[in-house]
Amino acid sequence: MEVQGNIKLIGETKEYGSNGFRKREVVITTEEQYPQFLLIEFIQDKTDILDQYKVGQKVKIGINLRGREWVSPQGETKYFNSIQGWKIDSLEGAQPGNNMPPVPPSDQFEPANDLNEDDNDDLPF
Repeated sequence: MEVQGNIKLIGETKEYGSNGFRKREVVITTEEQYPQFLLIEFIQDKTDILDQYKVGQKVKIGINLRGREWVSPQGETKYFNSIQGWKIDSLEGAQPGNNMPPVPPSDQFEPANDLNEDDNDDLPF
C-alpha cells in the first residue's frame, strides 16, 4: 500500500532495550477534503531513510499495516494497529509521464546555416 502527503514532523531515532531495536516516526498530512494526520513508523535499518527528507516536503510512502493482540494480566484482550513504512519517495519536482532528461538552453546549439529547403530527404521511407 502507499500513502501520499506532506511531511508535518520527522522524529528522532529512538533505541529501545539492550538488543538495539530502533524506531523513527514521521507524520504526514494527506491532501484530501478532510486531511488526515498519519503517524508512520520506520524501524531498524529503515530509520536512516528519513535523513534525506524535510518537513513540508511532498512524499509517497510505501507502507504495511501491522496489528497485534495483547492480553493484560487481568485477562483483558486488547488490539493494537500500527503503520510501518518501508520506502519513501519525494514527489516534489516530479511530473507524471515526464521521464525526459533536461534539455540545454537553445544558445548552447550552433545555428544550422547550411540548410537548403530544396534538398530532398534521403530517407528510404
